[in-house]
Amino acid sequence: MSSDESFSLVDVSEPSQDTLEGVKALISSYKKKHEQLLQEQKDLAASRDDRQELAREFRRRTEILTQSLEKDQRSNKQKIESEMARLNLLQQEEAELMEKIQAVKEALMEEEAQNKLLKQQTDVFTAVPERDVFFNGLTGKPTDAPMFDMEPRIVYPMEGGTALITFEEEVVAKKILDMKKHKVDLGGECSITVEARPVQLMMPRLVEIDTKVCPRRILISNLPRMDTETLLNKLEIHFSKRKNRGGEVDDCEMMTDSWTVVLTFVENDIAKGLTDTEYHEVKIKQKHKVRVTPFLNGNITNLKTEMTVCPRTVLLTGIPAIMERETLQDLLEIHFQKSTNCGGEIEAFLYNPLGQHTSALFDGVPKNGGSRP
Repeated sequence: MSSDESFSLVDVSEPSQDTLEGVKALISSYKKKHEQLLQEQKDLAASRDDRQELAREFRRRTEILTQSLEKDQRSNKQKIESEMARLNLLQQEEAELMEKIQAVKEALMEEEAQNKLLKQQTDVFTAVPERDVFFNGLTGKPTDAPMFDMEPRIVYPMEGGTALITFEEEVVAKKILDMKKHKVDLGGECSITVEARPVQLMMPRLVEIDTKVCPRRILISNLPRMDTETLLNKLEIHFSKRKNRGGEVDDCEMMTDSWTVVLTFVENDIAKGLTDTEYHEVKIKQKHKVRVTPFLNGNITNLKTEMTVCPRTVLLTGIPAIMERETLQDLLEIHFQKSTNCGGEIEAFLYNPLGQHTSALFDGVPKNGGSRP
């Protein structure tokens, strides 16, 4: 461009409104802008519709997901509750099983203890002192239960002014009881009236005894016949020495009915060591072999009693102390011996005056209650 060329800056962004062409160009420009705005408006409306549709789709999906979530939550809650109930049931069953297991363990321990005790008792029973036994009775059925007999010793306290009469025959005692009131002539114009009452004794009907080996006692058998005191001294001296596996002796007692000796030690571990060796040589007059076996302690575990009326014994009451005891007793005995007074032969008679305390001992009471004091 030469220096003499001239130019002017003209704004070409907007057509000149001074001319018709400029106006037309401006109108054409506005039309284009208007069309662009309309297109943009359509695009925006389409975009808005798309977004609204997308929002509706999101809301629909959200509702579906929410419903599905709630359904899953309800299902999970039901499953959890079901599993919790099942867990509680399993825990309860486990607790019951543990109780049963514990009970079985305790029963097993009890059975083992019982078996141990029975084995110990079996060992004892096989080592009891030997005695000659002769069978003179009748055989029973194999199903008969093992039983043992015992003879009770019953102490019957007597009140003052009473007497006990045991007749030889039951029928005599029954007549005396049936008459009830008896007038006894004491000589001259003196007489007394006594009342006859039945004698009731509390008898054992069932006795169950639990036995166990005593840790402090031994039973010594196979002993020679000699002075009891000398024999006890010899045994006590022998079994008190440590070299004979003995120990300090607390008591030494002779069982005269079986001629055996029960030796009691102060310590608990002496008896077991001695019973392990069954036979021991003891210097008495000369060396004598004695037998040492365990001693059984018995505890009554079950006792049932019943009242039994003595059919041959009668209780006389209301006897006044009007003369000497021996004289009054003789007169009463003579009166009840006479058949004219419905009496009979008397096996035993015991009188307790007023103001005195006396007890009658019923020894060896048989099952029918017939005994004598």
